[in-house]
Amino acid sequence: MRKDYNLEKRKYVIGGFIFVIVLIYIFRLVDLQILETKYKDSAESNAFLRKAIYPSRGIIYDRDGRLVVYNQPSYDIMLIPKDVQPFDTLDLCRTLGITKEALLERFADMRRKVGYSKYSPQTLMTHLAPEEYGRLQEKLYRFPGFYVQKRILRAYNYDVAGNVLGNIREVSQSDMEKDPYYTRGDYTGDLGVEKSYEKFLRGAKGVEVLMRDAHGKIQGRYEDGALDRPSIPGKDLTLSLDIELQQYAESLMVNKIGAVVAIEPATGEILCLVSSPTYKPSTMVGRQRGKSYAALIKDPYKPLFDRAIQGTYPPGSTFKPSQGLIFLQEGIIDLNTQYPCHHGYINGGLRVGCHAHGSPLPLLPALQTSCNAFFCWGFKNMIDKRSQFGSSAKAFEVWKTHLVELGYGYKLGVDLPNESRGFIPNAKFYNKVYGEDHWSGNTIISVSIGQGEILATPLQIANFCATIANRGYYITPHVVKSIKDTVYTDSTIVKHIPDIDRRHFEAVAEGMRMAVTGGTCRRAALPDIEVCGKTGTAQNPHGKDHSAFMGFAPYHDPKIAVCVYVENGGWGATYGVPIGSLVMEKYLKRTISPDRKPMEESMINSNSIIYSGVKKH
Repeated sequence: MRKDYNLEKRKYVIGGFIFVIVLIYIFRLVDLQILETKYKDSAESNAFLRKAIYPSRGIIYDRDGRLVVYNQPSYDIMLIPKDVQPFDTLDLCRTLGITKEALLERFADMRRKVGYSKYSPQTLMTHLAPEEYGRLQEKLYRFPGFYVQKRILRAYNYDVAGNVLGNIREVSQSDMEKDPYYTRGDYTGDLGVEKSYEKFLRGAKGVEVLMRDAHGKIQGRYEDGALDRPSIPGKDLTLSLDIELQQYAESLMVNKIGAVVAIEPATGEILCLVSSPTYKPSTMVGRQRGKSYAALIKDPYKPLFDRAIQGTYPPGSTFKPSQGLIFLQEGIIDLNTQYPCHHGYINGGLRVGCHAHGSPLPLLPALQTSCNAFFCWGFKNMIDKRSQFGSSAKAFEVWKTHLVELGYGYKLGVDLPNESRGFIPNAKFYNKVYGEDHWSGNTIISVSIGQGEILATPLQIANFCATIANRGYYITPHVVKSIKDTVYTDSTIVKHIPDIDRRHFEAVAEGMRMAVTGGTCRRAALPDIEVCGKTGTAQNPHGKDHSAFMGFAPYHDPKIAVCVYVENGGWGATYGVPIGSLVMEKYLKRTISPDRKPMEESMINSNSIIYSGVKKH
């Protein structure tokens, strides 16, 4: 019998067709039951409510155990859009104290946010005060689909150090993309230690799984809390700050632009870190945060700009001790080398002015009187000493390397965000400006006295002062002293030892002591405490000169090293010296002696911001 090949082919075609249909059904079932989350979310949200339990954020103490930052309760109104049923809009508005238009705008904003889903919790309103929460809680049953999420707000025992403490804000889309810990409506640290220590402070969220009935009403915990997970509180921080010293230094800097930095030399712990003008951290809390932040952004005095670690300034004469150290180490001078000063440095057609004092003079009296000519001559003799270095460029690189070892030109690594590096030029910089081998010590002589292209942060100046106080080393400056229940060793906090002999630091420290006993820093002298200091008057092409000072005390057992920098303050002795002296006295003696009260009053009430050229509108 002859085989019907057409029928045979038709059998395979029909079988293949059925097989394809079965595969499609299998794929769709897998997609619906495993891959597709829409229906899964819908089913789970009908049966369960997964409620986040937010941890208590770590609290913050100062070095002496004083409570600085703590938590207080706040409440957010949450809703799951799918579960919201018709409700009395006016009743909700009256309860929350907002208009109907404002409520509708909040709903519109919610729907416009990236990642909006009607199946997941959405935030309607944040930061309800306890009394607002109380009014809403009584009526919450009238608004199906709504519930209250408990959160925390930061509160402050000392309303200072905004630039150090930072604040918290709602997470952005980029925050959520960078860290899966965050979901919409969470909060994260913004600026200061709240940002740099966020992962310690935030803790870990918990979850509470609640059951719903067919009408969406909460029936209790699922399986008596079998799937619940408790939150883990954040870690408490102990700062190196002396919060009362911080408060005092901020009061001295009212109506001034600049910074005060104080460091404990032996440990690198920052005792105060003042940026002025500043802001009260309490203004960056709750519903007022957005308005306050916008006002700070628009403020022409830039209070959000942390001048202590971000401001870069010509260090002026506070730079001269570094020159003495380098000249001694490289054998350019010894303690008996004298240079002339004829009311300044005069060489060929070049003149750098100086005030009247004895001439010629060696290093220690030069530090005592802040002689410009001495350091200009030393710098010229180093940069132009081809017999030792081969060329000006090579000599300059040696000079620059010493400065980098002393903490200039690069970030120090402080545990706060957005530190600036300052600026120390290299030989390539000047080769590009003047041409290779077409410049000498005289060409760039201003850098020898901390002017020209030299820029440093107040933190770098204070750190250099701490290096002298330690007679030849510094510990990376930092503001966090310890983290509760954590063995925390920051690998960036290390001991730095510049390649300069200790004996040279001893000599420079003696010169700084002479500046206080009979030189430019006489106003820094304290009864019963040996203070060492160095003034700085930094030329400012945009207006009145800047007033600077660095100093440490006591001379033989240093407990504090300080830098004060006041923009447009004039002479270093006008603002820098008295403010620095008062800060040291306050820290070391806890009080200001009666005979120095007039100086204190003068600094608190004085105003140099009027010379800034900034017009506040």
